[in-house]
Amino acid sequence: MKKLRLLAAGLAAAACLGLAGCHGSRQQTAFTVPETFDDSREYEVVFWAKNDTNKNQTDIYRQAIEDFQQLYPNITVTLRLYTDYGDIYNDVITNISTGTTPNVCITYPDHIATYLTGDNVVVPLDDLFADEKYGLGGSEVRFDSPAKEEIVPQFLEECKLAGQYYAIPYMRSTEACYVNKTYVEALGYTLPETLTWDFVWEVSRAAAQKNADGSYALNGQQVLIPFLYKSSDNMMIQMLRQKNAGYSTAAGQIQIFNDTTTQLLYDIADNTAAGAFSTFKISGYPANFLNAGQCVFAVDSTAGSTWMGSDAPLVDIAPDEIVDFETEVMMVPQFDPEHPQMISQGPSVCIFNKDDPQQVLASWLFAQYLLTNEVQIPYSQTEGYVPVTTKAQNDPDYQDYLSRAGEDNDTHYAVKIQAVQLLLDNLDNTFITPVFNGSASLRDAAGNLVESVTKAVRRSQTVDDAFIQALYDDTVSLYHLDTATSSGGKADLGPLPATAVALLAGLAAAWVLIALWALRDWRRRKAAADRGRNG
Repeated sequence: MKKLRLLAAGLAAAACLGLAGCHGSRQQTAFTVPETFDDSREYEVVFWAKNDTNKNQTDIYRQAIEDFQQLYPNITVTLRLYTDYGDIYNDVITNISTGTTPNVCITYPDHIATYLTGDNVVVPLDDLFADEKYGLGGSEVRFDSPAKEEIVPQFLEECKLAGQYYAIPYMRSTEACYVNKTYVEALGYTLPETLTWDFVWEVSRAAAQKNADGSYALNGQQVLIPFLYKSSDNMMIQMLRQKNAGYSTAAGQIQIFNDTTTQLLYDIADNTAAGAFSTFKISGYPANFLNAGQCVFAVDSTAGSTWMGSDAPLVDIAPDEIVDFETEVMMVPQFDPEHPQMISQGPSVCIFNKDDPQQVLASWLFAQYLLTNEVQIPYSQTEGYVPVTTKAQNDPDYQDYLSRAGEDNDTHYAVKIQAVQLLLDNLDNTFITPVFNGSASLRDAAGNLVESVTKAVRRSQTVDDAFIQALYDDTVSLYHLDTATSSGGKADLGPLPATAVALLAGLAAAWVLIALWALRDWRRRKAAADRGRNG
């Protein structure tokens, strides 16, 4: 009996470990703002930032640091540049364990959600926002700091996790579809006011037609990818949002494995088989194909607009490979053009906790300086970013910048400013995805679904119900989506994997054996007692 109880307990423990876990963030202690900033002391603020080898962005960071240090000569800001947000994330995770995180870093809310699993790693900013002296627009701040109300609400909302602010937005972008309008019209089509998925798929399939010699009829070249998507995770996320289908809840429950997702994957597979579609991870950078006349619809961030078009100031291909065409900047394809949905994305800034409150306050002052017009406006002009404050957006200098689209192919490059205007005109049509510990993995999983189906078709594999179910199972395992969510709720993952079913079956069998053993033991004892009474 004792052995069976131990067996059952072991199986129950294994089931709990295999089917559930804790992805929750830990409670972060509220930061108490010092009464005054001690400017008699020296401080070093280590600032980790990201740029795409864009010298103009680097110059803006360095100028911002120089200007800030003139205002606060006792604060030295040390800049460390990265070329990838993933590298920043990985280094922060490594440094959390050694207590050597930077003071300030540019990151994404999905990443911050993971940082919050440590004890008091990231500073909650609510009290700093509201502080009369050193908060947003505070009386003791030595620069023209924006008030909280001057930060675009949609952008600020992205920085709230579990009811508290843990970051300030830095720059914002969305996705745009950069269209070779010349090719669309050559195929006999007219661009609608808003792209729909049906239109893009139809035109892309028409563009995939080949001549007898194997070249493409549209461009006469051996290479053509009619529809090329940079971020496959954004593709799936936006499709699901537009369909009002599940992705995840605000509480962190995973809902992506649903019938709508399955149908979307079948559609992607069908169009890939027709030669109409591919992704950046499979084929390469969309701008290179677009500029070489080898793409009709290229979807990328508005921040990547400086790379798009025949006259793009930034290019990765030889000048003699560039084809002259008319570029149209449009919203990403929609299922319901009357109610468009487009993702809001972009870097934010967080502050890491230190034992010294004065050090944290010095870090906050620098982070806050990044919201000033002196930083927001010039940085937004380097690429297709939008300033995160209405203070900067309404500034006469910024409005002048927008009005001069097409004056040159550098600062005022027409495609770049059109991409910026696309976001400014559609702020109310943007959305954000729920942020929780594990949301970054879920985002990667969404992209993996698109990539896997596209690769399978290109490898002549059969994409059917069995393939999709196996893909779902593999994705759950690969991205650890079978653990509990941040709120303690379970992920909605569809059918359990075979191993989990077997584990639960074994657990049930153990309890049945316990019941049978107990019944047998009770009958044996009862019989013995009856014999004793009758003797």
